Amino acid sequence: MVSAYAELEERMRGRLGGRECLHVPSCRFGLYLALRHWCRPGGRVLMSPVNDDVIFFVVLAAGLRPVQAPLDPRDGSIDTAAVPESLWSGLSAVLTTNLYGNPDPAPELRARCDARGIPLLEDAAHAIGSTVGGRPVGTWGEASVFSLSKHTGAKTGGFLAFDDPALRSELSAARDELLHPTRTGAELAYLVRPYAEAAVRGLRLVKAAHATLRLLGQQEREEIRMPLRAGELKQALAAAPGLTPFHSWVRVDMHGYRLGPGPGRLRRTERLLARLDTTLAAHRAGTERLLRTEWAPGGAAEPGAPLPGEVQPLFRVPLLVEDRAAAVAALARRRIVTGYLYDPPLDTYAGELFTDLSPDPEPASWFARHALPVDPRRAGEVIEALRAAGVRPVRYGDDRG
Repeated sequence: MVSAYAELEERMRGRLGGRECLHVPSCRFGLYLALRHWCRPGGRVLMSPVNDDVIFFVVLAAGLRPVQAPLDPRDGSIDTAAVPESLWSGLSAVLTTNLYGNPDPAPELRARCDARGIPLLEDAAHAIGSTVGGRPVGTWGEASVFSLSKHTGAKTGGFLAFDDPALRSELSAARDELLHPTRTGAELAYLVRPYAEAAVRGLRLVKAAHATLRLLGQQEREEIRMPLRAGELKQALAAAPGLTPFHSWVRVDMHGYRLGPGPGRLRRTERLLARLDTTLAAHRAGTERLLRTEWAPGGAAEPGAPLPGEVQPLFRVPLLVEDRAAAVAALARRRIVTGYLYDPPLDTYAGELFTDLSPDPEPASWFARHALPVDPRRAGEVIEALRAAGVRPVRYGDDRG
């Protein structure tokens, strides 16, 4: 197993310019490791309110207080200039999201963190191929976490990357202490899952499959956000830091998030990671096509005109639509599933009992309401479906008094 870890880690190390990489069973697990190592319990962490609620619960599990940041309504990135000076002074760390692969302003955040002597931690789950300031996302902070469930499609695994190789032994020991042992049944289920999913798609039994997963307790969301369960959450907070009190929240959508991988799982992950550059090229091409449409944040670009900024290989392209429910329905009629919605923002979802509210919540609320994240590899189908349905674009301020 050590040699299999080494192959994966060396491949990722090469992508990050030699930064140290530690294989972890999931991005959320890697983030918990990072938060526990770089932040003392009781600290306050600036983060995006348009984020997976699982990440919110990981921050709480690490014994930390989430602080919701103001966002840029064009792409959901942290709006550094809109964070009040008084807020910076009370932070213990900054956690980026790089939502859908759109980079947060890491150079500015790095400078802010350096001025205060606090760590910058990068969640690069959606941004394994994105760059900012001429460097890969994930190379600006003391640590960063990557997911192999997103662009690679491995549905397991990730990396904790960090800038100080001397920390490897300590972080590796902390990882191994938290891991649950490999289970033969879980390995077999993982290895046959791609074939089962292909059969479900071929037989058009997606709805039935989701219903079965809910009955088995493997799919725990009826809405976009999982149930908060405030009373139970208060009890869990009293036992923080620790993963065990928060397990029922942190495991959602990935029950094996802290399960040690077997050799079959690692071999499949290695094969998928080896194809990553081809996958990223497809994401980048589809992203460029979607960013030229009327639903792109800047509106439709002139044919052949260069797009502003570098085109990233986005995991999902957040198109901005007037009526998202209608857009989702239009895509569903073409059997295009819309996922990775994060609405409402975390401060609305959790309330001030569990998080510090954003000093300027409206841009995040607007973005969460109007963003339609679509797979860029299906750009042609998406464009055809939305135009056929007459889906209208929207700009920030269009629907405000």
